[in-house]
Amino acid sequence: MSALRMVYLALAVWGAIHPMYYFVTYMRETGTGLSGLIDAWYVNASTTGLTWDLTIAAIALTVWIIAETVVRKNWLALWGIPATWCIGVSCGLPLYLFLRTRIPK
Repeated sequence: MSALRMVYLALAVWGAIHPMYYFVTYMRETGTGLSGLIDAWYVNASTTGLTWDLTIAAIALTVWIIAETVVRKNWLALWGIPATWCIGVSCGLPLYLFLRTRIPK
C-alpha cells in the first residue's frame, strides 16, 4: 500500500473517531440523545451555517462519488456515501479517496 493510501486511510479513521468522540460526549452530558445533538446544530447562526456548509459538501461529495463510480466501475468506492452521511465528510471523503486509489484486480 502506498504512503498516500495510508494517509487517506488514517484520515478516514481519524475522521470517524475524533468527531464522534465529541458527539457522544455531548449526548451523554445532556442526556438528549441524537435529537438533542441535531437540535444543537441549529442553536445559533454560526452552527446553522456550519451545518449547511457540511450538508452542501456532503451532497457534492455524494454526486462526485456516484459520477466517478459509474465511469470507473469501482463499486467498492460507494462505501464513501454511507460513511459521509452516517459519520461525516471528515470520514467519507478520505475513505472514498482511499477506495478510489486502490489498484484494480
